[in-house]
Amino acid sequence: MVFSSVVFLFAFLPVTLALYFLAPRKLKNLVLLLVSLFFYFWGEGKLLVIMIASISINYLFGLAVHRIRDKEDLYRKIVLALGITANLALLGYFKYYDFVIETMNATIRTTFAIKSIALPIGISFFTFQGMTYIIDLYRGNAKVQRNPLKIALYIALFPPLIAGPIIRYNDIAEQIDSRQESIEDFSYGIKRFVFGLGKKVLIANNVALISDSIFNASADTHTIATAWVGAICYTLQIYFDFSGYSDMAIGLGRMFGFKFRENFDYPYVSKSIREFWRRWHISLSSFFRDYLYIPLGGSRSGNVYFNLLIVFLATGLWHGAGWTFIIWGLWHGFFIIIENVIRRRKKGKSKESVPQNIWVVITGRIYTLLVVVVGWVLFRSDSIEYAIVYIKNMFGFLSQASAKVSSLYYLNGFFIFVIIVAMLLSIPVYPALKMKLQDVAETKNFGVILYILQGLGIVIILGVSLLFIVNQNYNPFLYFRF
Repeated sequence: MVFSSVVFLFAFLPVTLALYFLAPRKLKNLVLLLVSLFFYFWGEGKLLVIMIASISINYLFGLAVHRIRDKEDLYRKIVLALGITANLALLGYFKYYDFVIETMNATIRTTFAIKSIALPIGISFFTFQGMTYIIDLYRGNAKVQRNPLKIALYIALFPPLIAGPIIRYNDIAEQIDSRQESIEDFSYGIKRFVFGLGKKVLIANNVALISDSIFNASADTHTIATAWVGAICYTLQIYFDFSGYSDMAIGLGRMFGFKFRENFDYPYVSKSIREFWRRWHISLSSFFRDYLYIPLGGSRSGNVYFNLLIVFLATGLWHGAGWTFIIWGLWHGFFIIIENVIRRRKKGKSKESVPQNIWVVITGRIYTLLVVVVGWVLFRSDSIEYAIVYIKNMFGFLSQASAKVSSLYYLNGFFIFVIIVAMLLSIPVYPALKMKLQDVAETKNFGVILYILQGLGIVIILGVSLLFIVNQNYNPFLYFRF
């Protein structure tokens, strides 16, 4: 059940809100847990048992870590390692078993059978959430939760369940125990949800029609312009698809009194790949930083470049069981390492802070966008061979003799308009404009008018989005695959 579906918008969400706000305070968590389990069961059926297994693993290991908190550190490390292993084994079996077997069969000529294991939706997200609980318990950054229903709610809570953001237990433990809903939070939640819905339905779905058409065709039949149109459209699609989902999840959470951290911060304005990963999928980046990179030694001990390589290898693998995802992760890791080498060489040469030249900023942004867009081609391609041919075509290293279809075949006035709007919204134009209008409204006493216009804008976005939902059959979420 996706957030941008008729069933969710007209049945599940209204019923859930009614049940939640009609329930007495002491039963609100139970109501949320039951509807969250139903939400997952609706899409996954019997695979709900996998989530229940994840809940049980982390609840029991959480109690174990707490019980031996005064024991020798070796015992605590063993219990923690077992808990992490149990989580990763669950994730590994469902997500990577077939990939490992296929790789072994292809490389060392084994003949192990492929099981075609169904991948439970959202398993990468709720598995990582469960691990943050037991790791933070071990570190003393969280308090043990003895109520299994509250741990179940943390892992199964439906707004971030399918595609994040990854919520750390320590961030919402108090909110699970006691939170207060308000009209202001509910109003903000509606606005945030509608913005996310518009991102997904009006932008991501429409540019996806172009990118999917281009990427589903043979890579050597594209003109250079067509290859770039496909790459740019996918770059916009994945951002508005994923950030749209995060906006909806944050908005839904706020309706029920939960405050989740932001997951995106205009990543396409970054001046380096390092900055890109501070702005893109922030919850995942911070997870790998705090739970993998720093424990490996970070930048203070060991080989920092090896540590970075491991982190981005894990980042690629987390996104999918395939060589294109692995190469995509290593691609980003390579540029992060290069940037670290350059940064370390510059460090200490000048003690004064020198403002960046505008051309340095522009060059940095162009470089970052090129790396990111090429990376998305790797990410989107079904095979490394396809990605190589596609990238060669983008940069003119492929003969155009077999190019059959012009980019104009895929574009019309409507799609060009959507692409332009998407480009503008992928940079901080809207918040700057909003701030300017607020300043003018305060100066000219137009506050009420601005408030009415904002409300009207939300109604228009919602209305147009619903029209597209009713009339369009194409409505996937990209991160459901991961």
